[in-house]
Parts: sequence; structure tokens; C-alpha cells
Amino acid sequence: MMSRPFRERVLSVVRGIRPGRTMTYGAVARAAGAPHAARAVGAILKNNYNPAIPCHRVIRADGSLGGYNRGAVRKRALLAAEAAVPPTPDAHR
Repeated sequence: MMSRPFRERVLSVVRGIRPGRTMTYGAVARAAGAPHAARAVGAILKNNYNPAIPCHRVIRADGSLGGYNRGAVRKRALLAAEAAVPPTPDAHR
């Protein structure tokens, strides 16, 4: 089981990601003091429903979006609205 302090450090790091910016899961893990815990960061964020924690700003190291507990479409839309990623072309046009 993950320690509570690590979870709190992860949420604190993510809370500090400014609009229009992103961090990778690995970068969040390093900033939280556990450089090999990228998957643990994902598990913590998967269970975060606090809107004050902008978990949509955390992406994979390869630049792909990764998961989001409110859906990938919503994650892309939030990032696009913040100009962090280009919007996806509308497939229905």
C-alpha cells in the first residue's frame, strides 16, 4: 500500500502545474521524491476527483495523453482549452 505522505506529495506537485503546462507521470514521481514511481502516480491520479488537482495536465513520457478518470475526450478538451495540446480535428465534419 502506498504511504499517505507520497500521495500528498504527488497531489501537491500536480496542484502546482499551471494552466497550459503539462508534466509526465515520471516527472511528477521524481518531483514527489520517488523517481521510479510513475505507475504509482497514475494510480493516485486515477482515484482523484478533487477539481483543485488538475490531473488532466499529467501525460505520458511519449507525449500521448494517458488515462483520465473523466475520459480521454474530456482530458484532450481541457488541455486544448488551456492551449497545452492542439485540438483534435472534428471527426464528424
